[in-house]
Amino acid sequence: MGFRSILFFTLITGALFFACHPERYYIEDSDAALVFTLDTVYFDTVFTTIGTITESFRVKNPHKQFVKIDEISLAGGESSVFRINVDGEPGVQFSGLEIAPGDSMYVFVEATLDPNGSGDILRIQDSIIFLTNGNLQDIDLVAWGQDVHILRDSVIDVPTTWMADKPYLILNYVHVDSLSSLTIDPGVSVHLHRDAVLFVDGSLKVNGTKDEPVLFGGDRLEEFYDDIPGQWGLIYLSQTSRNNHINYAEIKNGTLGLLISAPPESVNMPDLEISNSIINHMSSNGIYALNSTITGTNLVIGDCGGSCVGLFYGGAYKFTHCTFSNNWPAYYSNRQLPALLLSDYFGDYDDDGNLVVYAGGDFEKAEFRNSIIYGNSRMELLIESYEDRQLNYLFDHCLMRIDEDSLNYKDDPLFSSIINNQNPMLVDTIPNLFLPDSISPAINAGLAAHSVEIPFDLNGNNRLEDFAPDLGAFERIEE
Repeated sequence: MGFRSILFFTLITGALFFACHPERYYIEDSDAALVFTLDTVYFDTVFTTIGTITESFRVKNPHKQFVKIDEISLAGGESSVFRINVDGEPGVQFSGLEIAPGDSMYVFVEATLDPNGSGDILRIQDSIIFLTNGNLQDIDLVAWGQDVHILRDSVIDVPTTWMADKPYLILNYVHVDSLSSLTIDPGVSVHLHRDAVLFVDGSLKVNGTKDEPVLFGGDRLEEFYDDIPGQWGLIYLSQTSRNNHINYAEIKNGTLGLLISAPPESVNMPDLEISNSIINHMSSNGIYALNSTITGTNLVIGDCGGSCVGLFYGGAYKFTHCTFSNNWPAYYSNRQLPALLLSDYFGDYDDDGNLVVYAGGDFEKAEFRNSIIYGNSRMELLIESYEDRQLNYLFDHCLMRIDEDSLNYKDDPLFSSIINNQNPMLVDTIPNLFLPDSISPAINAGLAAHSVEIPFDLNGNNRLEDFAPDLGAFERIEE
């Protein structure tokens, strides 16, 4: 290539370079403010020592010229409980940042709060300061923190009581030894981290009251997580577990509410008395019972990705004035199982990954009285036997949703006084109390003899003061 050709190529290349990189003009007016997508970053109540979720906001340049931000800083500096990340870079102070006309950048915020030495919820505040052309702007950072008992891979090998001084947070698991017990006092909140398990080989005694129920839920306390299922694992009552009592508890937003089981070869049968309690928003079953004994009264089990109640292989079960109402939202997943499932067999996998079917279990009894078994599917009851045997069950004075093409319950003497209704007019009110509507067929449809031992509903209303008790866990009281 000749000298003239090289010179021409160089000039052309230089011209293209400067044409693609026009001179930047910066606004220098002290009144030229930045625009933010919010003015305060809030973190709902979080546990001290446990990090929050990541929140974010955008910083916009609304002007027709570049803006140079002289400084972005976290007011609390290195000692702040908050952490910030500006356009992908973590730190507490940034300088010389630019935003193109009409463009924006992201700021991310997290926090880890220090213990406050109190059972109270305390407010912590800081701010992010933006300095542009001498113009000072700020974004407030606000979090509420609460101290918590943290239990990680914990074993309870002596009788233990959890008191309501501050919440309990389970990381991984808490194991109640077979010769020990865990008693939970009224008003205690138990929070479980993702996949965490409360594993009971001994005894579990949950002593909530109407005014101070016991809560089992996830450890994300932000409002967004109020009704999100699958946030933690399960409560497992094993084959050696015995004398378990749960009264006035709310179990919500887990994977499986209560797993209570004994293998077919076991001579043990774990037992549970559960009353005045709500199990809701489980990504699998509300209760999964295998070869166990359960007595349930004033029990509500709501939206589950599986069954509200699944009873397998055998056992002894009696549910009175219970509401099993599964309206699992389709946007989570397509629910395949009915609200109530009874089966004399179950499947499990051996060590080689082969499916093994265990059949021939016997139900000593499976009784459902003055109860509601319903949901958003046409068929909310499945009774199955591996060898087509007659199972020992009883449905007496119940409101149900049954597809009569699938189950001829009317000719079955083990179904008595059944209301099969496609529109039971239950009102799923906040916070999911499943109260009967004013014209619900559940009203006054119960048998008083079944209510004598359970005269008061879950709200403490007397169900024996009017013509007849209502079906389910709640008695409708007219104002």
